[in-house]
Amino acid sequence: MNIELKTINNRLLTDPQGFVQDTDTAYQNRLNEIADDIAAHRAERPIILLSGPSGSGKTTTAQMIEKILDLRGIETHTLSLDNYFRTLTDEDKILFAQGKLDLESPNRVDSEFLSEQLTAIEEGKPVELPTYDFKESARVMSGNILHRKKGELVILEGIHSLNPDVIRIPDDKTAKIYVSVRTRITDNGEILHPSKIRLMRRMVRDRLFRKRSLNDTLMMFRSVEEGENKYIMPYKYRSTYDVDTFMAYEICAYKNCLLDDLKDMSHEPELMDAGAFLADAAAMPNGALSADSLIREFVGSKDCC
Repeated sequence: MNIELKTINNRLLTDPQGFVQDTDTAYQNRLNEIADDIAAHRAERPIILLSGPSGSGKTTTAQMIEKILDLRGIETHTLSLDNYFRTLTDEDKILFAQGKLDLESPNRVDSEFLSEQLTAIEEGKPVELPTYDFKESARVMSGNILHRKKGELVILEGIHSLNPDVIRIPDDKTAKIYVSVRTRITDNGEILHPSKIRLMRRMVRDRLFRKRSLNDTLMMFRSVEEGENKYIMPYKYRSTYDVDTFMAYEICAYKNCLLDDLKDMSHEPELMDAGAFLADAAAMPNGALSADSLIREFVGSKDCC
């Protein structure tokens, strides 16, 4: 799907809050459709696997689906695949310091332990959930017990959630969701690839919440993209449901935060088109961005970044 930047600007300048509301509602309606089908098959498919590339909005989408199902009286629990990463060995830490550890590899996940827990959860047995200490690069047990009761659902979100080498429970026990930015923005014959929207999202989030420079995010983006092509894209065909997480107004919310810096980084080939599209985009006015917008995952509580 394509959308003209001129159309985005016209909607934003004419009725910013209405534009945001219409966009959010269309996205919410898609999640409601998925929740309807998940609810109808919850007895045979109690485990929901949600995957997508970095910056696709996996966390927020999982939380929104959980909320929809909870409001319908279907208790739903969301787990992060990140908490099932293996603890790094001393050798791993040396490779990491040398930039030689493949951080995107599915081998980072302790698939045997994960499968044991998912099987127990599906069978209604209590399990103590793990958490991952990223500062120490170690998995630890949280003390939190999950005991799924009959009729309850569990969402597992993470980049490798559709990889059958990672998730080893039977397919017929799971529903599968693939989320990503799919829509392309066009402007005077030029096209902004969806991956550049995801890059903008990561730049904003990394700067605001991870104290990471835009240059550092760009360097990571290159290896992340390689990992996506190797480890994520090959399995998106396995999804039961596909979700386009593109928010038509989002480029306007990133303009003030990123434009000046992207001008200074215009020599980077990945950023030339992103900077040009940001320059032509209208800026999101204060107060227009909804409190529950998907892009709050990246911009936080501010009206625009």
